[in-house]
Amino acid sequence: MKIDIGIDAGKREEIAGGLSRVLADSYTLYLKTHNFHWNVTGPMFQTLHLMFEAQYNELALAVDLVAERIRALGLPAPGTYKQFAALSSIKEEDGVPKAQDMIRLLVEGHETVARTARGVFKTAESVSDQPTCDLLTQRMQVHEKTAWMLRSLLE
Repeated sequence: MKIDIGIDAGKREEIAGGLSRVLADSYTLYLKTHNFHWNVTGPMFQTLHLMFEAQYNELALAVDLVAERIRALGLPAPGTYKQFAALSSIKEEDGVPKAQDMIRLLVEGHETVARTARGVFKTAESVSDQPTCDLLTQRMQVHEKTAWMLRSLLE
């Protein structure tokens, strides 16, 4: 059945493409955060282990919301590691970084997702796609706050 939500097909596709990049960045950051949760060591182990757990749980819920918005726009959501690797701006890590490096890498990851979301926001806003704008605003807020909290551990 044809989709008639007040956004033409071309713009829906463009927005969904941007959301696919947000999804890929978010899922890659989820995996990185979960990896660091499992492998963190050192004097800050307990603090970081619990913090990373809270962060990957938040990301696990977020990816579902982003994927469902892509589907609501009428396009398929990417859902494979191959697709995520091709779409994501966040690189995977080789080996196990030291705790301080994990924190720095997660700051960079959260800032990357915020930038990706901000770029998609412009397109969504230009066609009055308020549901996508609302979702992206919430995601930017979470990623910017998380980056700030992690960054504060590096000072």
